Amino acid sequence: MPYVTADSLKGLFRLARRNVVRQRRRTAVTLSAIVFGVAALILAGGFVADVFVQLGEALIHSKSGHIQVGRQGFFSYGSRSPEKFLLEDPDADKVFIRGLPQVEAVMARIQFSGLLNNGRTDLPVIGEGVEPDLEPSVSTYMAIAAGRQLTEKDVFGAMIGEGVARALNLAPGNRVTLVVNTLDGAMNTIDLEVVGVFQTFSKEFDARAIRIRLAAAQELLYTSGVNTLVISLKRTEDTDTVVDMLRKAYRKQNYDVKSWVQLNDFYEKTVELYRRQFGVLQLVVLLLVMLSVVNIINMSVFERAGEFGTMRALGNRDRDVFVLLMAESVVLGAVGSTVGVLLGVGLALLISKIGIPMPPPPNADLGYTAYIRLDALSIALAFVVGVLATVFASVFPALRMARIAVVEQLRRAV
Repeated sequence: MPYVTADSLKGLFRLARRNVVRQRRRTAVTLSAIVFGVAALILAGGFVADVFVQLGEALIHSKSGHIQVGRQGFFSYGSRSPEKFLLEDPDADKVFIRGLPQVEAVMARIQFSGLLNNGRTDLPVIGEGVEPDLEPSVSTYMAIAAGRQLTEKDVFGAMIGEGVARALNLAPGNRVTLVVNTLDGAMNTIDLEVVGVFQTFSKEFDARAIRIRLAAAQELLYTSGVNTLVISLKRTEDTDTVVDMLRKAYRKQNYDVKSWVQLNDFYEKTVELYRRQFGVLQLVVLLLVMLSVVNIINMSVFERAGEFGTMRALGNRDRDVFVLLMAESVVLGAVGSTVGVLLGVGLALLISKIGIPMPPPPNADLGYTAYIRLDALSIALAFVVGVLATVFASVFPALRMARIAVVEQLRRAV
C-alpha cells in the first residue's frame, strides 16, 4: 500500500469495519462511552433550548408583548415621567400596524405611578391602563391567582399583582382608593373594586403592579394619549422582520420601536449565562468521551501490536498503520454517534411526552413544565462532537503504535 488512494482508502475502511466487529468487547465499551456522550449532549442542548423558548414566551405573554412602539426616549426615561412621552393619536397607528400580515393584535397602554390605599395603609404602585378585551391575546402566561380577568364592563374595576394583594391584604371584592398626580401636577383619586389577583413571570412586577381600564386611566390623568402600542404577533419568529418594517415606516417620526428581547434585558443575561454553562458542559462531555476512548483504544492497540508488526513486515508503511487505526476510529465514532443520536432523540421524545416539572426561576413566582426541544443543528453538533472526540482520542495511540520498531511489535506477539 505505497500510496493512499481512493481504492486503498475503501480497502482500509473495509478492513477497519472488520477489525471493529472482531474486537467485540473493546468495541462495545468504546461505543457505550460515545453513545452516552452524544445522547447527553442532545438532552442537555434540548433542555437549554426549551428554557430559552419558554423564558421568552413567558416574558412576551405576561407583560411585554412581542413589540412595543412609543415616543423616542420613553423606554429609557418614561418610567420616571411617563406623562412626557405620550402618543396623542394612536388610532391611526393601530390601524396601520394591525394591517401587517404578521400581526395578531395591537393594544394601547398608558403607565402611571401612585399610591394604593386599602383604608388603613398606602402602598406605592406602578399602574397600567389597558384595553381589557385585547389584553388576553398577550397575557396568556398571566395566571389568575384569585378572582377573574378585567373586562371592559368593569368601569371601576382593577386587577392587582399578588405581591400588592399580599402587602395590603386584599382579595377580589375589596375596594381600594388609587391616588395619582395628573399630567398638570394636580392630585386625583379614583375608587376601585378589586376583580382579580394575577401572577406573572416577574415577582418584582407583581409586587407593585395594578391594572385598570385604559379609559379610566386616561380620565384619571386627564389625557387622551397613550404611552405605548403593544403588538402581539402570530409567530415569535417574525419579531425581527416586523421591527424592521416598523422602524422603516416610522423613520421620519419621533417613534421608538423595541422588540421583546430589548424590553427584557433579563432574558439576554439569562441566555448568555446558560450558553456559557452549556459550553462548559459540551467541553466536559468531550473530555470524558476522549479520556474514555483514549484509554480503551490505547489498550486495544497495544494488544494488537503483533498484528501491526506483521503488517509492516509484509511491506506496509508506518503511515498505513496510522491510517488504518484512524479509519477504525472514524467507524467507531460514526456508529457510536449514530446510536447516540437515536438514543438521545428517543429519550427526548419520551421525556417531552411526560414533561419535567420545574420550580419557579429566580425572581419569579410561577413554575413551569420543561421539555426537551430538538432541532437539526443541535443534533448535528452532537453527532460531530462524538465523531471528532473519537478521532482525536485515537491520534496519540495510533502515532505511538506506528513508531514502535517492527521487531518490538513482533516480539509482543510471541
